[in-house]
Amino acid sequence: MNENQKPEGFFLNRWKSLGYAFKGFFLLIKNERAIQVHLFFTLLFIILGFVFDLSFTAWTIQFLAMGLVLTAESLNTAIEELCDFVHIEYHEKIGLIKDISAGAVTFAGLTGYGIVVLIF
Repeated sequence: MNENQKPEGFFLNRWKSLGYAFKGFFLLIKNERAIQVHLFFTLLFIILGFVFDLSFTAWTIQFLAMGLVLTAESLNTAIEELCDFVHIEYHEKIGLIKDISAGAVTFAGLTGYGIVVLIF
């Protein structure tokens, strides 16, 4: 920041950051098929939670599992977008990075859905 700029203030900066976060949140939901699929299953598990009258603890664990999967998929999307931006053509190393990132989603998915299956 140069001497002519005034700091905007802590709360205004946090408000702007929150706006960027929600922009990314809605971009993921609107544009990413994998997120849409995970959200479908998230909604299904929420409905099943009401049908089976889950305990508070089971709800908490279920939401943590669903959040884990959605977060991993979101980070995978960001990594893939960054890789595509950095190196447009196919590159073996970029392919490896994308595969590892997708593998992380698989870990999260197996863990998350395994937890949900145990709950039900």
